Amino acid sequence: MQHKIFNIQNAHQFSEVALAVFQHQFKHNKVYRSFCDLLFIHPSEVSKVEEIPFLPIQFFKSRKVLSSLDEIQETFTSSGTTGSSVSKHLVTDINLYKQSYLRGFAHFYGDITEYTVLALLPNYLERNGSSLVFMVADLIEKSKNTESGFYLDNIQELAKKLVALDKRGQKTLLIGVSFALLDLIALQKFNLKHTTVMETGGMKGRRKEMIREELHTLLQSGFGVSEIHSEYGMTELLSQGYSKGKGIFETPPWMKILTRDTEDALTINALEKNGGINIIDLANYNSCSFIASQDLGKVHQNETFEVLGRFDNSDIRGCNLMVL
Repeated sequence: MQHKIFNIQNAHQFSEVALAVFQHQFKHNKVYRSFCDLLFIHPSEVSKVEEIPFLPIQFFKSRKVLSSLDEIQETFTSSGTTGSSVSKHLVTDINLYKQSYLRGFAHFYGDITEYTVLALLPNYLERNGSSLVFMVADLIEKSKNTESGFYLDNIQELAKKLVALDKRGQKTLLIGVSFALLDLIALQKFNLKHTTVMETGGMKGRRKEMIREELHTLLQSGFGVSEIHSEYGMTELLSQGYSKGKGIFETPPWMKILTRDTEDALTINALEKNGGINIIDLANYNSCSFIASQDLGKVHQNETFEVLGRFDNSDIRGCNLMVL
């Protein structure tokens, strides 16, 4: 199945594999099966992707979402706030995650060995269980570049390295959380020609929240670049979407975004209509590939998508099955 997932070439193949994964998870995932049973939905009645039930993402906080009996190799956790429950993604085959992010990066950005990878992820490095840190650490290693690495509090050294690498014409990926990137340009202004600046979101209470346009305008000016790239990922996913500018995201071939009606969680929206973001991540073969997120967004005609915000109070309206 891994071979099929990572070799999807077109929409027909995606639908075939997605329906097969749905049948597998209906059979082997107790939490997902109970959810489908409460909706009176059975695989025999599902013939297209839009009819597959999407599991509310909150279940990763309260249940073991597993479609495999294999031993758990990694447990990824969300950051959460003090006193709040955190999401746990139990991963029984870490190779699925590695294949997904390495193939995904190559799909959008090419060979990782061409890059120096500089990571500015302080609030993620301060805790264990971050899927983002796991991915970036592996990208740093796979770059085979001795100048690649993480930066926590030493942003002055990072600033010097950025300037030196860019001056040499070295292709560089600077990936960081929003507040840390803002701290960096507060220290120094840049005029980068060979550097991709990628934000992963997150102010984490360190700075006032701001809309994407405002954030990207500040970062573009501070780094001297024409576009700010973004990564769309979360603890509950083993795949990522990427934006190369203006907050327009694309997904790799084994991932798909749909939106649902905000008043009726079981109704899938037409394209270009705002709604709750539903995610199909086929790399989640051993957990759940069909997730109703707490994000609001819009899918365009070419299947690119935008993230427009989050549901108020993190509630998914129109679905009261959280008491499972």
